[in-house]
Amino acid sequence: MTAEAPRHVAVARLRKPHGLKGDLVVFPLTNDPSTAFAPGRSLWVVDLAGTVTGGPLVIERSRAYHREWLLKFRGLENREALEPWRGNFLALPADQLAPPVDDEVYLHELEGFAVQLEDGTAVGLVSALYELPAGLTLEVQGPRREFLLPYRKEFVRGVDREARRLTVTLPDGLLDL
Repeated sequence: MTAEAPRHVAVARLRKPHGLKGDLVVFPLTNDPSTAFAPGRSLWVVDLAGTVTGGPLVIERSRAYHREWLLKFRGLENREALEPWRGNFLALPADQLAPPVDDEVYLHELEGFAVQLEDGTAVGLVSALYELPAGLTLEVQGPRREFLLPYRKEFVRGVDREARRLTVTLPDGLLDL
């Protein structure tokens, strides 16, 4: 029996090299970038498919930079070494991240969540996620057809991560269409 490779969770999008000394601009995809980008932490490069394509890269220094962060990795001393990674992501093994608290959930976990009304009536299962300009939208496979539900507080009233269930309030008539 072989050990399963650790699942990596993206914590930043690689943007572009910054300056001439090997700094890299990243856009954080975590609500705790100071922990994810702490000096000494190892990160992996992953592509759009989530496949690890590089690393581990050890952070030498990091700092907030407007809405982004500047990272410097050990052993990478110039722009040319960083350029091929532009547009990829930086990831951490899932077991190195703090678990979500309260009603938080990782986006990759939402597929397969049961969706129920506040009175306990089952209305479907989450089958896909779409990141649209207006925000995250869930595709829910309902009893007769699929429907789209914005992942917003006025609709998603509760998240039970352990039970893999969302409690929702639906717009009037949505299930009647």
